[in-house]
Amino acid sequence: MPLSMLEEGNTATIVRVGGKEETRQFLEKLGFVVGADVEVVSKISGNVIVNIKGSRVAIGKDMANKIMV
Repeated sequence: MPLSMLEEGNTATIVRVGGKEETRQFLEKLGFVVGADVEVVSKISGNVIVNIKGSRVAIGKDMANKIMV
């Protein structure tokens, strides 16, 4: 399922990162790589704030839909 559907407080492992090549590279630089654990901190208006690799990152709903967990 896409990261955008994960509820607040839940943790999941990334299984696939979709989208165009430049989108995937951007997400990889933020730490969204296959096998990484990601925890949803909060969701506001579809935007998602997550903990990944010890950092807190905010991404939009369109980006969160490209990350499968």
